[in-house]
Amino acid sequence: MSEWKDEILHGMAAGNEVRYYVAYTKTLVEKARQIHGTGPIVTAALGRTLTAGAMMGAMCKNDTDILTLQISGDGPLGGITVTADAASRVKGLAKVPDVYLPANQTGHLNVGGAIGHGVLRVIKDLGLKDPYVGQTELVSGEIAEDLTYYFAASEQIPTSVGLGVLLNKENYVEHAGGFIIQLLPFATEGTIRWLEEVLAGVHSVTEYFADGYSPEDLVHVLLGADATIEKRVTPEYHCDCSRERVEKALISIGRDELESMIRDGEPVTLHCDFCNTDYTYSIDELKELVGRI
Repeated sequence: MSEWKDEILHGMAAGNEVRYYVAYTKTLVEKARQIHGTGPIVTAALGRTLTAGAMMGAMCKNDTDILTLQISGDGPLGGITVTADAASRVKGLAKVPDVYLPANQTGHLNVGGAIGHGVLRVIKDLGLKDPYVGQTELVSGEIAEDLTYYFAASEQIPTSVGLGVLLNKENYVEHAGGFIIQLLPFATEGTIRWLEEVLAGVHSVTEYFADGYSPEDLVHVLLGADATIEKRVTPEYHCDCSRERVEKALISIGRDELESMIRDGEPVTLHCDFCNTDYTYSIDELKELVGRI
């Protein structure tokens, strides 16, 4: 079985009338599975969203930009939140880590049924006074179709999104990845028809990987031999929490609240849901924080 490192390939095709991102994210998605202890359906749902977030993070223009995907549904999974930065470092979580549903009509994991009906929000913090928020209804809950609709309806960019997570018999991540292909405003009718025909013949992203196609091979399968690769980015699951940041948060609640915690006489534990890490502070450590105010 061929193995590739996690990577996002970004470039142009069709005489620079088409922009694309192709991602391989096995290591990233498996790390998320291990952190959150997700069952197969949730691994697939969260993995698809993390992969999309990593590619959309790569679209950011400024190094300080932050992008958040929020999926809220009425299904048993509840919802998913994924945050990405411009370096394609992502973190995410699902409200419910494990749900069971029968396979869908195509015999695959029923991600759409687990998410149900709801909304997709894309929040972009671009360093302005207020973040940009785009919201669309979920089309299928399968995530790729929902993002395809979001780009068309909210950003007016004709886009095709493909996302996939393949698990092995032990429910570890065997392959994960996806693509985002966008027509630029000056694309000709000929290019539009060509791309429609190409995409009509595309099957599951992870099937290509399972068949031995590398991410670079997938670029050329999707977009032809003349597709150029202009940039390579290494995505990773990365939580930016730290003991230092938690201490700043504790100090920010003020002296009175900290002294109340000290009088309670019990250590205080704060938990980060994104990386499943606990930060515990003894009474002496809390007193030290009071002394810094």
